[in-house]
Amino acid sequence: MQSRYKKITVKIGSNVLAKPDGTLNVSRMAHLVDQIAFLHKNGVEVVLVSSGAVAAGRAVLQPAKKTDAVSQRQLWAALGQVKLISRYSDFFHEDGLVCAQVLTTKENFSSRGHYLNMKNCITTLLENKVIPIVNENDTISVTELMFTDNDELSGLIASMVDSEALIILSNVDGVFSAHPDSEDAELIERIEIQEKEPENAISSEQSNFGRGGMLTKFRIAKKVAGDGIGVHVANGTRENVLINMLDTQKELKHTFFVPNEKSSSGVKKWIGYSDGFAKGQVTVNQGAIDALNSEKAVSLLPVGIVSIDSGFKKGDLIKIVDESGEIVGIGKASYNSDKIEHEKQSDKQKPVVHYDYLYLENRLNGSS
Repeated sequence: MQSRYKKITVKIGSNVLAKPDGTLNVSRMAHLVDQIAFLHKNGVEVVLVSSGAVAAGRAVLQPAKKTDAVSQRQLWAALGQVKLISRYSDFFHEDGLVCAQVLTTKENFSSRGHYLNMKNCITTLLENKVIPIVNENDTISVTELMFTDNDELSGLIASMVDSEALIILSNVDGVFSAHPDSEDAELIERIEIQEKEPENAISSEQSNFGRGGMLTKFRIAKKVAGDGIGVHVANGTRENVLINMLDTQKELKHTFFVPNEKSSSGVKKWIGYSDGFAKGQVTVNQGAIDALNSEKAVSLLPVGIVSIDSGFKKGDLIKIVDESGEIVGIGKASYNSDKIEHEKQSDKQKPVVHYDYLYLENRLNGSS
């Protein structure tokens, strides 16, 4: 086959891997593994982000006594992760390949050092022809430090390892204009990163076994596409979905998010997915927003800051928001927040956030 890409990240959702009763759909899992093995043998590097552990664990055991939602999830994740990775290992072995489990938490991405350590781990596995299988470690994650779902994790991983494409497999054909069960629902086959209208019509309904819905997929896909990575959302229950999608000679009905022509730097990619670890926040005026989103490489100067919403120290990540509270970007502070007012009086102001450490949410001009 002639593949569209040479390096991809594939995310398999819970509803693709789990039957309605919560047990693993073993035959479907085997079919997906066969497809990944086929791609691998045809020169495509694959990083797999797989849901399904909690769903698998739910079928193994019910709690002996009433437990809270977090404890219940920890129990099922611990049980299911063993079952899930064991199945993957057996199936990849049958195809002559070795897979490895990489469990992570959102906290692992809280610092640049942790981020690079994770990247090095996955890169080393790929260099040794091993299929990395990444999943959130739900056994130790707590609510406030959990990823939204594995869609968010897969976006981070795809960006981290410089994948050419992220393929999100769900149990529907892609992004629809309304709930897929609605009579007037239409598949949106191509979405540009500057398009916002479809988001208002997308269902936010979550799956039976996962934490996310199509609205989450839409938002993550646009962010990843903004980093120059093409994103495909497709139906993982369809036969040969991966092979048919990647084969340049074949067509598959699905949704494609068109990538930005320019990619962010490595440090900006880390910053862009670290908004949950921001310690400070500043509000900026429209003039600053226009300057930041221009085609020129512009740093955030003190003059554009309307207010300091929460203080910060040099080196902290800070959120940059507009006057309505909408996020503009994330950046690494060049100095403490208490120096901003002093810098405003200077003829030559030092940037609060230098361009090299600034990630903009709106990167339509490739300005990040």
